[in-house]
Amino acid sequence: MLINFLTLFPEKIRSYFESGLPRKALDNKIFEIKIINLRDFSEDKFGRVDDTVYGGGPGMLLKVAPIDRALKSIGEEKGMVLLTSPAGEIYTQGLATEFKNSGNNITIISGYYEGVDHRVREYLVDREVSIGNFVLSSGDLPALCIADSVIRLIPGFMGGGSDSLSDESHNVEGVLEYPQYTKPESYNGWIVPEVLRSGNHSEIKKWNEKNRKTQIPE
Repeated sequence: MLINFLTLFPEKIRSYFESGLPRKALDNKIFEIKIINLRDFSEDKFGRVDDTVYGGGPGMLLKVAPIDRALKSIGEEKGMVLLTSPAGEIYTQGLATEFKNSGNNITIISGYYEGVDHRVREYLVDREVSIGNFVLSSGDLPALCIADSVIRLIPGFMGGGSDSLSDESHNVEGVLEYPQYTKPESYNGWIVPEVLRSGNHSEIKKWNEKNRKTQIPE
């Protein structure tokens, strides 16, 4: 899978993939990334990609032309085009699984300022995605959240830890993981539940299921 990032700040995206599991998976060619600087497709020598709003209004909008040219530069490797936007559908583990299972490459456009020219939404984007009902200063963090949640589902990304994927939060919609503990069994008088120290796997499984948390919808 190839993930393309359309961004004004390539260094923000690049730095995320320079360490940890993402770096190892890249080195092992589990997935690929391509980082496209939108300013390279500007219409003027100053690299401007935004402009004022027709009809008036606060802030600036990303222009349609630089985004269109940037997408065309990717060619057939573009795949599914996503726009990070507060107005998009709320991102879930289900969407991460859908994107991974689609077999398509993904191109993520980071939103900025007051947003984008609406023609980007109308003609250039397949899906708009929001990572939650709050506002960030740019779409780069949401783009990385989306990418990370997808690539970690690719076989080989987690190395020998693939078993953990089947038992983690959100794999069943609205259900989170149960409480987990490690050594020491007592710290500051805070004791690991006895059943988890018993070695009785049947009882441990019952305890885990009983103590799973459920996510309360808004």
